[in-house]
Amino acid sequence: MNKDIQPAFSNEGSSYLNDTEKGGFTFQQTPSEYDGAHKDLLEGEEGHTLNRDLKARHITMIAIGGAVGTGLVIGTGSALSSAGPASILIAYTLVGLAVYMVMCALGEMATYLPLPDGFPGYASRFVDDALGFAVGYSYWFKYIIVTPNQLTAAALVIQYWISRDKVNPGVWITIFLVVIVAINYFGVKFFGEFEFWLSSIKIVTVCGLIILSLVIALGGGPDHDRRGFRYWRNPGAFKEFTKGDIHMHGAKGKFVAWASVLVTAVFAYLGTELVGVTVGEAQNPRRNIPRAIKLTFYRIIIFYCVSILFIGMCVPYNDPALLQASKAKTSASASPFVVAIKNAGIKGLPAVINAAILLFVFSASNSDLYIATRTLYGLSVNGKAPKIFSKTNKSGVPYYALLLSSAFCGLAYMNVASNSAKVFGYFVNLVSIFGLLTWISILITHIGFMRACKAQGIDRHTDLVYCAPLAPYGTYASLGFCVLVAFIKNFTAFIGEFDVSNFITGYLGIPVYLILFIGYKVVKKTKFVKPAEADLYTLKDIIDREEELFLIEQERQLLENPPRGITKIYNNSIGLLF
Repeated sequence: MNKDIQPAFSNEGSSYLNDTEKGGFTFQQTPSEYDGAHKDLLEGEEGHTLNRDLKARHITMIAIGGAVGTGLVIGTGSALSSAGPASILIAYTLVGLAVYMVMCALGEMATYLPLPDGFPGYASRFVDDALGFAVGYSYWFKYIIVTPNQLTAAALVIQYWISRDKVNPGVWITIFLVVIVAINYFGVKFFGEFEFWLSSIKIVTVCGLIILSLVIALGGGPDHDRRGFRYWRNPGAFKEFTKGDIHMHGAKGKFVAWASVLVTAVFAYLGTELVGVTVGEAQNPRRNIPRAIKLTFYRIIIFYCVSILFIGMCVPYNDPALLQASKAKTSASASPFVVAIKNAGIKGLPAVINAAILLFVFSASNSDLYIATRTLYGLSVNGKAPKIFSKTNKSGVPYYALLLSSAFCGLAYMNVASNSAKVFGYFVNLVSIFGLLTWISILITHIGFMRACKAQGIDRHTDLVYCAPLAPYGTYASLGFCVLVAFIKNFTAFIGEFDVSNFITGYLGIPVYLILFIGYKVVKKTKFVKPAEADLYTLKDIIDREEELFLIEQERQLLENPPRGITKIYNNSIGLLF
C-alpha cells in the first residue's frame, strides 16, 4: 500500500489480518471505551451520522476557491485607495502566510483524527472544553450573520442591471435563500459537486483577470499605454494615512495606512478554514485534506499576491475612478479590475465581471450556510447543543441544524429598508472578529496538540501522515500576528473624533468570546488539559478501520473497472491535483 495513504498511527484497539486468498482484509475489533456522543455518532446511531461523500476533487476545489471572493475582486479597491500598492502587497502577503500556518496547524490535527465536530472538538480534547465551547459558538455566530449579509450583497449586485425601483431587493434575497437551502438539504454530495463547479468558474475568472491585468500593465490594451511600475513612482508605492480632514505625513502616515489595511486583508482570507469543517464528510481525509492544504499556499501566492501586484501596476491609488469605486461597495462598479479595464479603453467586460461577482457572492452564501449548519451539528455531537441538532436525514444532512441556521437568514431583509442598512452594518462588524478569533483558537489548539504528542511519545515528523511545516515556530509566529491584528482591528476609531459606534461594534466580539469561555469554565468547572493526559486515541481505531475499508473498496473498484480513455487521461493530468 502507498505510504501516502497509510493510517496515521497504529492503535492497540484494532488489528488488521491480511487475507491473501481473498486479496483483502478482515477486521477484528477489540472493544474499548469511547466518549458517549462520539460513540453513537461514529458507530452508526441511526439518524445522527454524516455521510463521507466529499470526493478528493471536491475537497481540493473547495479549498482552492474557498477564500476567492469579493474580498479579492472588490475589497482590494478600498485597500489600494487607502494605503497604496506596496502597502497592500505587503499586508496581503503577511496575512496570507499567517493563514497558511493556520491551515497547516488545522491539517495536522484533522489528518491524525478527522472528527465530525471539527476544530471545536480538537480544542476540547487538547486545550480545554471551555475553549471548544467558545470557539464553536463564536464560529456559528459569525456564519449565521455572514450568510444573510452575503444574500444582501447578491441582491445589491443585481441592481447593476435592475434598479431597486423596478424590483424590490427582497425578491432576489428570497430566491437566493430558497436555492441555497435546497442545495444544502439535498446532501453533501450534491453540495460538493455544486461547489466544485462554482469554484472552478471562480478560479478561471480570477486567472483571466490576472492575465488581463498583466496585459494592460504591459501596454496590450486598446490604449497601448505601457504602464509598468509607473504608478509605484508617481503617485508612489505607499500612501499616507488620511481620515476626513486629518492627514498624517511621512513615515508615520505610511505605516498607519499600512496597518489600517491589515484588517481588510484578514477578512479577505476568512473562510479559508472551510476545509477543516469538511473533514467529517470527506472521503479518505488523511490523504485528501493534506493535498488541499498544500494547494492553499499556491492559491495565496497566485490569486492574492500576484493579482494585487498587477492591479497596483494598472491603477494609481489616487485615481478618481478608484475613489468612486471604493464608495460603491458592491457590484462591478466597486472593483479595481473594472477601473483598470475602463482606463485601458476595454468595453463590455464590466458586465461580465459583475456576473462573476454575483457568482462569487452566491457561492459564498451557499458555503457559509453549510459551515453554520455543520458547526451547530458539531456542537450538538460534542454535547454543547441540544441533541436534536445532530439529527440527520437519509442524505446525512443535519436538517434541524440547517433549519435553525437558515432562520437567521431572515436578517437579510433588514437591508430591504435603506434606514436599516447602517444598523445591520454594525451587526456585521460586531461578529466579523469571530473569524479572527477562530484562527487564534486553532493555533492555540495546535500548540496543545504538539505538546500532547511530545508528552506521549508520538514523533510528529515520523508517526503522522501530515506534519505542519515550520511548526512549532510558524504556529507561534502566526498566533502572535493574529492576536496583534485582533487588538488593532478598529484602531482608526481613536484617530481624530472618537468613533464610538465603530469602536464598540469592532471590539465587542472579544469580550463576548471571553464571556463564553470563562462562563462555561466556571459553570462546568473545566480544567486545562495536561499534555500527558490529552486524549489522542479515543475513536482513532474506528477512524483507522473506516480508512482501511475505504482504501480496500477503492482498490477493488480500480481492479474491476480500470480507468480507460478520457478518464485515464484525466487521472494522469488534471486529476493529479485532486
